[in-house]
Amino acid sequence: MKRSLKLLMALGAAVALVVGCADRDEALPNTDPPTLRIGIKFDQPGIGLMVDGVPQGFDVDVAAYIAWKLGVSPFDVEWVEAVSPQREQMLLDGAVDFVVASYSITEERLAVVDFAGPYVITHQALLVRADNTTIAALEDLSGRRVCAPIGTPYLFRVQEILGDSITVIGVERHSECARMLAEGQVDAMTTSDLNLAGMAASDEFFGEFRLINEWYSNEQIGIGLPQGSGELCQRINAALLEMVEDGSWQRFITRHTGGTDYIPDATFNPPTPLPCATP
Repeated sequence: MKRSLKLLMALGAAVALVVGCADRDEALPNTDPPTLRIGIKFDQPGIGLMVDGVPQGFDVDVAAYIAWKLGVSPFDVEWVEAVSPQREQMLLDGAVDFVVASYSITEERLAVVDFAGPYVITHQALLVRADNTTIAALEDLSGRRVCAPIGTPYLFRVQEILGDSITVIGVERHSECARMLAEGQVDAMTTSDLNLAGMAASDEFFGEFRLINEWYSNEQIGIGLPQGSGELCQRINAALLEMVEDGSWQRFITRHTGGTDYIPDATFNPPTPLPCATP
């Protein structure tokens, strides 16, 4: 049974005990049973991956936990694919209630959408093939081909640091980068350390990659919300704090990065949620 499916089944059982007394946010759909539309990645092993209609990954576990705390059974969640360049528009269009999809909090995005969180602090890092012993640091990428997902800050940051000494290949999906790396079409992949560790630990790529924990950025990863989601934002922040305090956050991290060299940021214990926007 898939790892996240086990979690969903456990949360589904727990919901039967708590949902009756949970207060439901007025901003959420008024349906019976209560439902949520949550944007997640469908193509990021270890983070957000759809396999045979079953979502799995760290972000999925976080999203399912939040849904449970909001009084919604994870079985009543509609999982919607949130490709990186489309996340803001999905929130603006009301296509989802919120987004849990490796969504870093930036001033530019805060001008368009609200954020709860952060629920994890990540750092830009590198992923190379396990048998590659010539790349150990950022400067070793000179003359190499590097893959990075578009719609994220990582593509531009690596270009700013290394300039024309590297060839940067931008793709829309993280999984495409990982497959290009596995097949030798690129020499390295760069994005957040958590995303890279998730791919390295996944069933598809386990043993093929090596994570280089050279931190050269700090990213606060949050829950994207439509602007004016004050009460819902506060309730999600409360759920995130509970997630850390009851040990679920550490279990989720371990479940999806085990067997890699991933080092969770020790400063994130517990998180300090950002102030929620008011309606």
